[in-house]
Amino acid sequence: MASGQQWVLVEMVQAFYEAPAYHLILEGILILWIIRLLFSKTYKLHETYKLTEKEKEDLIEEWQPEPLVPPISKDHPSLNYDVVTGPPSHKIIINGKECVNFASFNFLGLLHNERVKQKALASLKKYGVGTCGPRGFYGTFDVHLELESRLANFMKTEEAIIYSYGFATIASAIPAYSKRGDIIFVDEAACFSIQKGLQASRSFIKYFKHNDMEDLERLLKEQELEDQKNPRKARVTRKFIVAEGLYINTADICPLPELVKLKYKYKVRIFLEESMSFGVLGEHGRGVTEHFGVNIDDIDLISANMENAVASIGGFCCGRSFVIDHQRLSGQGYCFSASLPPMLAAAAIEALNIMEEDPDIFSVLREKCKRVYKALQGTPGLKIAGVPLAPALHLQLERSSGSRDSDMQLLRSIVDYCLERHVAVTLARYLEKEERFLPPPSIRVVVTVEHTEDNIQKAVSCIREAASLLIK
Repeated sequence: MASGQQWVLVEMVQAFYEAPAYHLILEGILILWIIRLLFSKTYKLHETYKLTEKEKEDLIEEWQPEPLVPPISKDHPSLNYDVVTGPPSHKIIINGKECVNFASFNFLGLLHNERVKQKALASLKKYGVGTCGPRGFYGTFDVHLELESRLANFMKTEEAIIYSYGFATIASAIPAYSKRGDIIFVDEAACFSIQKGLQASRSFIKYFKHNDMEDLERLLKEQELEDQKNPRKARVTRKFIVAEGLYINTADICPLPELVKLKYKYKVRIFLEESMSFGVLGEHGRGVTEHFGVNIDDIDLISANMENAVASIGGFCCGRSFVIDHQRLSGQGYCFSASLPPMLAAAAIEALNIMEEDPDIFSVLREKCKRVYKALQGTPGLKIAGVPLAPALHLQLERSSGSRDSDMQLLRSIVDYCLERHVAVTLARYLEKEERFLPPPSIRVVVTVEHTEDNIQKAVSCIREAASLLIK
């Protein structure tokens, strides 16, 4: 054993003598560098300089903290409210002045409906004002379960889930399914609640031009080629198309039949946001699927709020049971927000009763939408954005001044002119610094079933008169 160790030592010494000089020098430098690192300090002490009391006071005097928010003018529209007193039905009292209401999204006129109010009042007396708890913590009332069942039956789907806040519905639904690494194809005109859902999902987002199916297919083909290069990754990557049935920012309808074809061709899922089309489009008000005659089972998830046609609060998602049940564990707005007040759920149920009993209400609304659309054609200096069936149209300037602020001020002067003459319309408002694709400034004109021919004539005449006088 000892002779073996001696032989190894002899070999090491012999290798040391036979090694080239540069090799020995390099090893020696490395050994010295390691020894230096081991015994040297990892930091250096700098000389400290003590400030005098006067210097400290001068520095404190000069320091200016950065503002928490950017400075905002006191004239900013968000700081100057038009105050409403009384119910915003087809007549509305704004700043003490009664006006014809072409501003509120009360499409079916159910907000001030006596039957709806009586049901809400009876529920208020039975359950109280709120719930004080999320659905999983004693916040599930029998009226919630009844509303979910009624919505599923109305939409002809297996199951529905309700949220207590309309904005949070699609913003919670998207990240419940799409996660980091997944891919979402989204229309550029998607509303702000969809944008927040995309942001929360942390997925890879690909935007296609508004309602441009060729551009969408181009993106899908590109992704298909990427998937072929890495099939292993493609197998675990989920892909979604997110669109609105009736776009709130543009007032036009998505080409749903083409979307469904692309869904099956490229094996993606479709999420459809129908807040503006639910209770508006289709023979029975079931939205864009009924409008186009598309099988609702072809859509993976439908969401809508209950704050427009139903004239309540909150929102819902509907679809297959296994899809909807997933949100009961993963939908942030469902799991962590207090549930919908029972009186509002009862009001929504009664609104659904009226919609089912009187399906003619939807054709009446569509005819009035067409009437307003036609009447506003040719308004001096303004153009209509949207389709004749849209209950919330946009009036945009034909020629922009080049300054968004100037365009907004001009449109605001038209709104104020109409308000002085007892016609309430409104500017479309956006969070300008946060919108992914900021829509152009516009006046929004909202049509409801309650508007009479005289109301329509008065509003159209007032808008035309204001445009003629104020747009140079």
